[in-house]
Amino acid sequence: MVGKSQIKFIKSLQQKKYRNQHRMFVVEGIKTVQELLDSSFEPHKVYAIAEGTITTDQIDIELISEPDLLRMSSLKNPNKVLGVFKFPEIKTIKDQGWILALDDVRDPGNLGTIIRLCDWFGIKQLVCSENTVDCYNPKVLQATMGSITRVDIVYTDLIQFIKASSLPVYGTFMDGADVHTEKMPEKGILVMGNEANGISKAIENLVDQKISIPQFGSRETESLNVATATAIFLNEIRRVGK
Repeated sequence: MVGKSQIKFIKSLQQKKYRNQHRMFVVEGIKTVQELLDSSFEPHKVYAIAEGTITTDQIDIELISEPDLLRMSSLKNPNKVLGVFKFPEIKTIKDQGWILALDDVRDPGNLGTIIRLCDWFGIKQLVCSENTVDCYNPKVLQATMGSITRVDIVYTDLIQFIKASSLPVYGTFMDGADVHTEKMPEKGILVMGNEANGISKAIENLVDQKISIPQFGSRETESLNVATATAIFLNEIRRVGK
């Protein structure tokens, strides 16, 4: 049986301030926990309700009951396995290839999907503004489906990062040039903005080229979901770069 103090600690990691304090986060589900165990992430504890559910040589799996898993889980229907992992070392962003930059994206589902898109399109570096939702938020981790292990994510002052970079900066705007006809370079920074307000004025002033997705349907649709738009822009970057 898992002690009350362990359950309290794991539940506390659902909050960002405690994740930052302990530099640990919680992952749930067989696939995502296994992906992290097979990566460079260092496990602190792994719990499972049955032997053979998960495999690793790094750490002993602690068998627990379903009621105990339910007590420590953030899910209504926990998926057999829960892992506590340590934060990785902060990566240094390199001026190479395409870098995706997020200007205050706040929705966990959007960030999780964007991390999966980076993995799919081979974008190795994701730079987030300090007000972008925490990538170790449980809802973000669920949405990444393990892709967080293959994308370097850094939170920083986005203005200072862009100013220090030598890469061309492409910002996504409703009134930008058509991305389908724009000649995209082999490397650069693609900036995606906040769900409600788009790219901030301070970041807009640092953009070299504004680009957009042409609208063919109803003008009553004001904008695309940021994750959907990211998929289209990344596909175009990779298509043009072939």
